[in-house]
Amino acid sequence: MSSRGGGLDEETLGFVLDTLKTVSDRRLGKDTRLHLDEADEFPVDLVNEMLGPELGLHLLFLPEEVGGLGGGAFDLLRVSEEMARVDLGVATAFLAIALGVDPIIVGGTDEQRTHWLGRIAEEGLIVAYGVTEPAAGSNVAALHTVADPIQADNGAVRAYRISGTKQFITNGGVAQLYTILARTPGGPSFFVIERDTPGLTVGAPERKHGIRASNTTQVILDDVEVPAAQLLGEAEGQGLEQANRVFGFTRLMVSAFGLGAGEEALARAIRYGLEREQFGEPLYRKQGFTHKLIVPHAVRLEAARAYCEHVASRLDGGEPGLQVEGSIAKYFATEAGNAAADAAIQAHGGYGYTHEYEVEKIRRDVRITTIYEGTSEIQQSIIGTHRWRQTVRTKGAFYREMAAEVRADGGDEAAALAAEALGETILAAHSKKLPREQWVMFELARLATEVETAAALARKAVRSDGDSAELLAACARLHAGAAAYDVATAGERLLRASGLFSDDELKAHRAAVGFDDLLAASDGALAVMNTVADHLAR
Repeated sequence: MSSRGGGLDEETLGFVLDTLKTVSDRRLGKDTRLHLDEADEFPVDLVNEMLGPELGLHLLFLPEEVGGLGGGAFDLLRVSEEMARVDLGVATAFLAIALGVDPIIVGGTDEQRTHWLGRIAEEGLIVAYGVTEPAAGSNVAALHTVADPIQADNGAVRAYRISGTKQFITNGGVAQLYTILARTPGGPSFFVIERDTPGLTVGAPERKHGIRASNTTQVILDDVEVPAAQLLGEAEGQGLEQANRVFGFTRLMVSAFGLGAGEEALARAIRYGLEREQFGEPLYRKQGFTHKLIVPHAVRLEAARAYCEHVASRLDGGEPGLQVEGSIAKYFATEAGNAAADAAIQAHGGYGYTHEYEVEKIRRDVRITTIYEGTSEIQQSIIGTHRWRQTVRTKGAFYREMAAEVRADGGDEAAALAAEALGETILAAHSKKLPREQWVMFELARLATEVETAAALARKAVRSDGDSAELLAACARLHAGAAAYDVATAGERLLRASGLFSDDELKAHRAAVGFDDLLAASDGALAVMNTVADHLAR
């Protein structure tokens, strides 16, 4: 089941997005955004208004049974994307509340859910998620924060005494409630801790490269005594399982941050290119502008959107165990958003390097998305390990079936070819035990991400209609062709780099993957790029 709800109907989601736009237009204009960034200031009044009784935007990610709206993954995706387009710092601050709430939703007992989620819904509490530590970033199993049981006279555990330091905690200095992961005798466990609990203090706000409108601090616990009733699930050792159960949602949220920020940066670059004249015509008429700085990034952002929507639909359908898909979404969308924002600075020339045009701010803000909620390298490790094992276990059927699904839907043939070739490449690498090399594993993860996003976009393009149909079809063809070329060339490079494959084996591999057909998938790409550029200018 979805950890929040089955999702909103189209009308309700539209209302939430309209409300968000109204608040953003009124409270987060350009001058305010630049001020918050320059002053490194958390907009407490704005966030409190969002959480207040008149707006109640936080109800989106709370279950209906406690007074929430029961929003699902797709709703979270759309709201996160739109908030990121306005200001990623504010988006991070607001939606980090959803992250902090997740352990209660998936791990709390019925009584705990009713009590804590009810309070969050009614009081509009700011919540912080306390997992990361100074010496244990993405390795949440390496916890130093300890929760020692305190026994009652009858021998039962009546409370826990918690000590440790949490690092880089979003909303750490402004939260009224914390969900803290600590090591108990039974294993890692989540606790709910209120701000005014004796022994809980916060550090000074971090001075950050970007997302300066969000508050980031240490949270320090020094012999903090917490009643046993505030151990989520009222059983020790469930913390990692609880964290894993929401990774699909939380990584999808960060994917949407990368997607939204990248889209906004690219939209600004397109507007600038259409307005700015160079050598007697708009800059946008130069292929050095469109085909280098606009079209490739528009294609990858469309692929990111298609894959994120694919994951969201599966989550809302109640499908469990989408941690790998969440990693693919986060890795691809955040890297695409970063690349698009970087290109937007270049597209603006010298103006892009100034505060006035905001693309340099977007670039600074979006950079964090490849770091928090698991770095890109952590995602590659997850993707590479699981897709390698899955491919070997199914003897390549995993990617053959993906290719068959693309063909059955009438999707671009290049996406199907790329999927089949990737399966063959992983099996070839496995035959010489190459995935033991981390670089090889990371490259296989990158190729898996390219192929799976290409398949998602190919299938979405077939289903689309109206004004977007031609654009999506063109983007799907370009992305599938690029994925096919990448699998062919990067795959062979991996095998050659190992020095373990003979010329005959390499020749056999080329035949098995259909090397020439993979390269031919990019035939005519220049004309398709022209089509995408024309559509984006409309």
